[in-house]
Amino acid sequence: MSCLFRFSILLFLLSSVFPSYAIKFNLPAYRWPQKKCLWNPAHDNTLVIVTANISPGPGQRTDIEIVDSSPQRNVYLRKKGIKAETRLAVTTHSEGEVGVCTPDYETKNKFRTIDLDVDIGADAVDYNAIANQESLSGLETEMRRLEGLVKEIVDEMGYLKKREERFAGTNISTNKRVQKFAWFTLAALVGLGIWQILHLRAFFKRKYLID
Repeated sequence: MSCLFRFSILLFLLSSVFPSYAIKFNLPAYRWPQKKCLWNPAHDNTLVIVTANISPGPGQRTDIEIVDSSPQRNVYLRKKGIKAETRLAVTTHSEGEVGVCTPDYETKNKFRTIDLDVDIGADAVDYNAIANQESLSGLETEMRRLEGLVKEIVDEMGYLKKREERFAGTNISTNKRVQKFAWFTLAALVGLGIWQILHLRAFFKRKYLID
């Protein structure tokens, strides 16, 4: 098997690990629209690029808001009146999911077609611009892209390891609490049994049933 063929297989496998997310949908317009978001997983300190291509809509206003699912509910970007094709970039501050919310405002019953493309991590990096800026060859550009993908894989493995350690710690803590509760329950049952025996013994003595 040639090195070029192996390189092609490796590139395909790494490219399939972190795919970009794209969706096309019709967004109904309301005077007071509810916030509806599309969510994608993303790690901390990860570049996210959102490309929105919105069809024309006279008298309508479409906004875009990029948030996350952390307890703080970070709002990374809020842009009003999106028109035609718009490209937005943010960097995440916490682990979890990133949501792209697109409310559409209009007094009449209309809708707009939105083509939404979300690139996360290495997929969000413009390697063509880097190649032009640093005068990289095609192979060097692909190697730079592979380097970014491998870094994401290493970060993903590290995140999974930390999560596994956290879950293991939770399980150990829960087992210790269950054991303590079991010992407490056993001690309480033994104490209750001894108290019942002493109480019945005293009762029978009062009734002169036993000596």
